[in-house]
Amino acid sequence: METCRPRDSSSTASGKEVYMEEEEEEEEEEEVMYEEELCDEEEVASAVQDIGCLNEAEKPLVGAEVCPYLRDSDGKPTADSKNGLKSDGGAAAAAAAAAAGGVGPKTTMFTWFVVLALLGVWSSVAVVYFDVVDYDSVIARAKEFRVNFSEVLQGKLMAYDRDGDGDFDMEDAKVLLGLKDPVTFEVGGRPAEEHDRAPPADTQDPDRDRPADTQDPGQVRPDDTQDPDRDRPADTQDPAVRPQPPLVEDFVPDDPREDSGHPYEDEVETIDTTGESRSDQKVKEKTKKSKPKLLNKLDKTIKVEIDAAEKLRKKGKVEEALKSFEALVQRFPQSPRARYGKAQAEDDVAEKQRSNDLLQRAINSYREASELPSATPDLIRVTLKRRAERQQFLGRNRGALLTLERLVEVFPEDLGLKNDLGVAHLLIGDNKGAKRVYEEVLAVAPGDGFAMVHYGFILKSENQIAESIPYLKGGLESGAPGTDDGRFYFHLGDALQRVGDDSAYHWYELGHQRGHFASVWQRSLYNVDGLQAQPWWTPQETGYTDLVKALERGWKAIREEVLAVLDLKTGLFMPEEENLRERGEWGQYTLWQQGRKAGDACRSVPKTCSLLERFPEATNCKRGQIKFSVMQPGTHVWPHTGPTNCRLRMHLGLVVPEEGCRIRCTNQTRAWEEGKVLIFDDSFEHEVWQEAASYRLILIVDVWHPALSAHQRQTLSPI
Repeated sequence: METCRPRDSSSTASGKEVYMEEEEEEEEEEEVMYEEELCDEEEVASAVQDIGCLNEAEKPLVGAEVCPYLRDSDGKPTADSKNGLKSDGGAAAAAAAAAAGGVGPKTTMFTWFVVLALLGVWSSVAVVYFDVVDYDSVIARAKEFRVNFSEVLQGKLMAYDRDGDGDFDMEDAKVLLGLKDPVTFEVGGRPAEEHDRAPPADTQDPDRDRPADTQDPGQVRPDDTQDPDRDRPADTQDPAVRPQPPLVEDFVPDDPREDSGHPYEDEVETIDTTGESRSDQKVKEKTKKSKPKLLNKLDKTIKVEIDAAEKLRKKGKVEEALKSFEALVQRFPQSPRARYGKAQAEDDVAEKQRSNDLLQRAINSYREASELPSATPDLIRVTLKRRAERQQFLGRNRGALLTLERLVEVFPEDLGLKNDLGVAHLLIGDNKGAKRVYEEVLAVAPGDGFAMVHYGFILKSENQIAESIPYLKGGLESGAPGTDDGRFYFHLGDALQRVGDDSAYHWYELGHQRGHFASVWQRSLYNVDGLQAQPWWTPQETGYTDLVKALERGWKAIREEVLAVLDLKTGLFMPEEENLRERGEWGQYTLWQQGRKAGDACRSVPKTCSLLERFPEATNCKRGQIKFSVMQPGTHVWPHTGPTNCRLRMHLGLVVPEEGCRIRCTNQTRAWEEGKVLIFDDSFEHEVWQEAASYRLILIVDVWHPALSAHQRQTLSPI
């Protein structure tokens, strides 16, 4: 705003003369008379009050009595106040300003408009978030001005901050417009030009000669002859110097400052504002990794092209990205990063098109990228890890094992890679190889939770029940990545049950709370959500009454056929191999497995198979079996659950002793009857006792859960 001034004849005359000269030059036809308005005492008081300046009697100061905030260090009135308002400098000042450049009261509003427009333009840099402008050029510009890019996006033009108050304000705008001499602004007690210069020698580094334990805990003081950021990790460097991460969430260009150093860099010992030492933070963030260094010297020279292709890939334009990377590989065949990008793009296209052939191409490209002699260690690591994952996806577990063995050979100290290698051994059924790997890991890191749970799992599979418990429990309690898996809760609880420890249900409850089990009782791991869950079923509830009636009507013919096989002792009954027995003998003769006939098994019991073939809910059940089960006296089957909630299990009694045979499902116990069908959901915990004087023989028929649709029955994977 403009303040009113008391009448001054010299000021009026001078102002009128200048104004009339300007009007004659611009428009000779008009004659405009200029006369500055007079202000009474109330108007002056109002104007001065706007800038916070009244005397003790709350009366306006007029004439030469201007507000002390508008005086310079010599007590003379300044030309401008800090908030940008004009002070009372007299008529002579106004005339001089007009004569110099025409920048006076007439152009004040235009000046503010320019300043606001400038602020708006810089604030609009935020549109890079929406890819309206080239992001890399903005980054380069921010680096050129040594400006924290995040502050640029907030409109804080630090590059033009001339008064040291941390932002771009009216005083800075005047310097930018040439209305103020930047030397007159002081920053921290020194002129602005001196603000970026080092202080005199006697004021430099007050902690330089101080012992380390007495230095300012809020600062890190590198050697005076070194680059202060040379040995500092990226996350502790000056934010105005290092490039800032882009705001586009799905695209992170490679860091051009990459070198061949190890990705886990030492951190500088400092203390943060909370008083927590960096060494404490290092313990808490021990596993935190810095950004992988994927670029070698050649890659850095083509980084812009690599980033452009990578941006296409991250945006889902995978076909275009693949073409771009293929062109880069053709031009720069020795570029590991370009070849890695090609492999990633092939991987993405394979996923999009669901093409195994394309995925195999990607697997080959990952290998090619890792084998280039100039590939960085980090690129070798991420490339081969992804290759092993995709090989496992295709079921090529032996190939994945070889890939991981090479990784461990290149990075022998990386326990994470050794843990992955142990899993690869398990996937091909090589428990001994996996056990050897995890023993090596635990010898170096006894508290490695991932190795502990897997080692405990292997011990339990070897029937070392008691020995497996501390490893399974310790691994789960560690909370390490990869340990929160339903299988480990399942096996720990099972092991505890077998040694008579009731804390098993505590771990089952934890598994349920973690979302691994439907309930403490229902602990299957391969489930379809939303299916009706209850331990015992009636034929009417299943909807399979025709099958039940057929089994109960034909039970004698079925029994006759199977007894003939049992008497011949041809070896068709195989011992149970799932390690479910505490004691006793339990044999099984399988007719259908995973929805398919088991070889020539039906040749010995043709009537039974002919009856069953009329009911696809049983013979097509890919997550079940049809088999005869014979259990000898003195047998006890541990409490256990089936693998899936997608099936129900029918038991047809064929030979059942009068007493001593029973089955428990959850907290309900029942007994078999000859010629009758029992139906239960074996995804719930169940247990069997055979304490009779003779064997028990039944037919087990698994059927699809009745709530599954035809599409689900067709597409669910076999178990």
